[in-house]
Amino acid sequence: MAFKFVAVFALLAVANAGFIAQPQVYHAAPAHATVVKTVAPVLTKAAEEYDPHPQYKYGYDVQDAISGDSKTQVEERDGDVVRGEYSLNDSDGFRRTVSYTADPINGFNAVVRREPLVAKTVVKTVAPVAPAYYAHHH
Repeated sequence: MAFKFVAVFALLAVANAGFIAQPQVYHAAPAHATVVKTVAPVLTKAAEEYDPHPQYKYGYDVQDAISGDSKTQVEERDGDVVRGEYSLNDSDGFRRTVSYTADPINGFNAVVRREPLVAKTVVKTVAPVAPAYYAHHH
């Protein structure tokens, strides 16, 4: 029952926003009369303000010790140029970092780097020198 209410309210909201146009209705005209056409009113939205040089900066950082979720993102826009970077921990044990730019001349470009989350440890084993070596050389 609740779904019906949600569906009805969603339909009313869309209709009120002007996305569902009312159908045009044509009436049959008698042989001696002219055609009558009923047209739905045209719904227009107010003109939005235009910013010729849009600018923004944003970023976020998530470090959740319980779930292990770790991700960051920063992005900025200056006119038609967008620059940003995001990183996250992949399930295969690597940190993926994507640096990107977008502009009207070069389009969208991204560089992806992957680094292991755990630093590789190099272990060197040194074989012991045989005692006989010391006996002959000392």
